[in-house]
Amino acid sequence: MGIAVAAGFIVVETLLVYPLGRAAPMGALAVVYLPGVLVVSIVWGLWLGVGTSIVSAFAFDFFHTPPVWSFDAEDWRDWLGLSVFLITAGVASSVAQLARRRALETVERRRESDAVAQLTRLILDADDVRAVLPAASDRIAHAMQLPHAEIVLDAVPPRDGRIQLPLRPGALVVPADLPDRVMQRLRDGVVPGLATVLRAAGTLQASRAELHALLAQQAALRRVTELVAHGVAPAELAAAVAAETAELFASDAARVMRREGPSTVSVVAEYSRTGAEPMLGRRFGSSGGVVGLVLRDSRPARMDSYEGRSGPLTDLARAEGIHASAAAPIIVDGLVWGVLVALWSAGPLPPGIEHELAQFTKLVATAIANTESRTQLTASRARLVFAEDEARRGIERELHDRVQQRLVSLGLELRAAEALVPQEAGELRSRLMDTAAGLSGAFEELQRIVRGIHPAILSQGGLVSAIKALARRCPVPVAVRGRPDRQLPGCVEVAAYHVVSEGLASSAAHPDTSAIDVELDIVAGRSAADESVQCEVLSVTVHDDGAGGADLYPSSGLAGVRDRVEALGGTLTLTSPAGRGTSLNVTLPMKGHDRQGTEAGWSFSGT
Repeated sequence: MGIAVAAGFIVVETLLVYPLGRAAPMGALAVVYLPGVLVVSIVWGLWLGVGTSIVSAFAFDFFHTPPVWSFDAEDWRDWLGLSVFLITAGVASSVAQLARRRALETVERRRESDAVAQLTRLILDADDVRAVLPAASDRIAHAMQLPHAEIVLDAVPPRDGRIQLPLRPGALVVPADLPDRVMQRLRDGVVPGLATVLRAAGTLQASRAELHALLAQQAALRRVTELVAHGVAPAELAAAVAAETAELFASDAARVMRREGPSTVSVVAEYSRTGAEPMLGRRFGSSGGVVGLVLRDSRPARMDSYEGRSGPLTDLARAEGIHASAAAPIIVDGLVWGVLVALWSAGPLPPGIEHELAQFTKLVATAIANTESRTQLTASRARLVFAEDEARRGIERELHDRVQQRLVSLGLELRAAEALVPQEAGELRSRLMDTAAGLSGAFEELQRIVRGIHPAILSQGGLVSAIKALARRCPVPVAVRGRPDRQLPGCVEVAAYHVVSEGLASSAAHPDTSAIDVELDIVAGRSAADESVQCEVLSVTVHDDGAGGADLYPSSGLAGVRDRVEALGGTLTLTSPAGRGTSLNVTLPMKGHDRQGTEAGWSFSGT
């Protein structure tokens, strides 16, 4: 192709000299042959350019230098002209070839730069560097016009016909028979840039992994914090912490354990992927394992291997296929309340993981402290209510057994004395009659006061009988529906009695009320003190058809009733839309009431 192009240029240039010879000296027209020499030299190399120069010189001398159509080898002028043209053409060919090499080097360097830039974008944008190494190797092979290339990050054994150019980390594996110029370009241009990109990618990938881990940890902490803020039941919070711990740290199991003694713990929440038997509620000795270390030192601990160790929890972990664990103490009011432990089937564990667990234990400790404070407050309020009821019952018993009986005796004695007075002592007889009537009125007033303190009918006939007695004394017709099918705790009966009493009084005080309904029922529900505890509750509803618009004013009797209900772990709801009557609904848990009050604690029923 080069020879054909050179011949074409020579023919065209020779013919072009004929018309140009009329306007310019013939000696100056030798320059017409230079474009062909330059083009051939640039494209096909120096030697073909030199050959084109020689043929062009002979053509110019033969066709255009007098005597034309001949070449006189003895004429020095022909040789001089030929020599000058050859030197000029040779210099031009050399310059053109140099420019060609410079241009090729520029193209190659630009191609190398583009390849490194593409590799930089490809590798740095990838979440997994190893996944894009095949594509990066293909781009290097294409850019450097190599038969094949391979980027490896791990050590590979030497292979025949291959050479490894170190990248640190890894190496670039290329054919060993590459030209020296190409190998030099790889060492000087590609390898340094590729090594820098791989190191940057490794650092970036590590930073991304740390950022993702931090974001995951913060998200888990936020979810647990929301549960703490919403005041969920302790068992529900502990279960959520166990699940979040297992998910965040990729552990095979996680457990929240409560300290029951110096070397005894119980499982209050767990999350497991091993499919092992549930341990919820069971007690274990803590010696020999990571839990024992935490309880002993009151600080986070880890155990990368159970080899050479024994103990109840250690033996249990081995049975579940667990070989490593980390734990952190749950400290409440300066004392170790329990332990949060995460377990793995393989070790060793990442450094510092036991201290990361402590982030969750702080939230659990806060929730436990809040719950126990709330539990103690509820129990204290319940004990006050119980003590008040006991005091009322004692006062009622004293008044009934002593004062009322004494008044009855005095009344009978006055009637007897009145019968002994003769008819002629009319004034004395009249005074005795008035005194007996006054004493009878005082007795009735005392009975009314006693019923307000603690109605005797409540202890004798039960809640339904006491409420029906209230209904009979109410100036507004009252319908009582429902009858509990079992004996109710005393404090529940007293609270329900006061609810109905205050509800009837509040409804009857409005002139628009013409009828009142009282409903009693035992339904399934939850304790307000601990929503995780399911129990039966007594539902009491007082509904009237009045004008509505009632409210729980702090100074009203209903506000005091609400305090009594909430102290027993119940709820009070007042609904009073204008023109649609008033409904007072109260729920009272029927479990957990004794002389110590309501005790809310950790429930082991659930996941």
